[in-house]
Amino acid sequence: MSANASVATAVTPVRDNERSHRSRVAAGYFLFATLIVALTVYGFDYYTLGSADRPFSPKHIALKPSGTIGIKLGFLGVAMFLVIFLYPLRKHWSWLMKKGNSRHWLDYHVILGIAAPFVIAFHSAFKFRGFAGMAFWIMFAVSVSGIIGRYLYGQIPRNLKAAEMTQRELQEFHQQLAGQLQQQRLVSERDLRALLSLPSPDRVRQMSMISALVYMFALDIARTFRVARLRRHALSFGDKVRTLGGLLKTSNHEVEKAVGVAREDAALSKRILFLKRSEQVFHLWHVVHKPFSYTFALLAMIHIGVVFWMGYRW
Repeated sequence: MSANASVATAVTPVRDNERSHRSRVAAGYFLFATLIVALTVYGFDYYTLGSADRPFSPKHIALKPSGTIGIKLGFLGVAMFLVIFLYPLRKHWSWLMKKGNSRHWLDYHVILGIAAPFVIAFHSAFKFRGFAGMAFWIMFAVSVSGIIGRYLYGQIPRNLKAAEMTQRELQEFHQQLAGQLQQQRLVSERDLRALLSLPSPDRVRQMSMISALVYMFALDIARTFRVARLRRHALSFGDKVRTLGGLLKTSNHEVEKAVGVAREDAALSKRILFLKRSEQVFHLWHVVHKPFSYTFALLAMIHIGVVFWMGYRW
């Protein structure tokens, strides 16, 4: 067997595993989105009632926190939190570290971290008062900071030298394709430059950490529309309608190949340019995220303990 065949044989299972993982992640988001939509549709007329009117609703016995649905949502929330806290524990338990891929665990951690506040909100029937209310808002802050943390995690190349090498290869490949496309007059050179446009290193160094984070978000959002503008030069009117003005992929393989390489080049260049800032913000994020997480875990345990000790009637 040749070396190329051996590499291809080794890479195929990895790609299949990644594809399966992405499918599971998408299924997880779909499952929780379906649950939230179903609860919203079913309980909208109940949740919009005032506290004094809710006991007279026929849905009160099901949707109140101790109701047949409400209590099950509480149990689901507890189960979700137990799984959520497996991710930080994994770093300290060697037997758990051997289970699966760290990045895959992080993806599941993020899914549950986003879904949990919604589940608990429905469990509490949107009553955010007192001790339980304080725990909820801390949980909400943890969830938002977790989304930011996941974004920052993706901005830091695991190996800077490998990233720089990949960037050079992408730039060379991009230049070759750009020359071909310019000859075919399919893609505007000005739009290609706009896609790869980045602030200077000096400007990035002068940014505060918060400004750098906002700027990175803005560049990622702007890249989507710049890619769409790049595609539109190669589209007929009908194709522009079908691809929502270039926001969706086209059937032109050459254009998509060049656009994909240019987009990856721009994304990687941005990550390397903002690397120092990303590392600084990520460090600050750890300082904020962990104490909030542990505080919420303590409040949640106290809340659950009090509920089981005193009974849950309201």
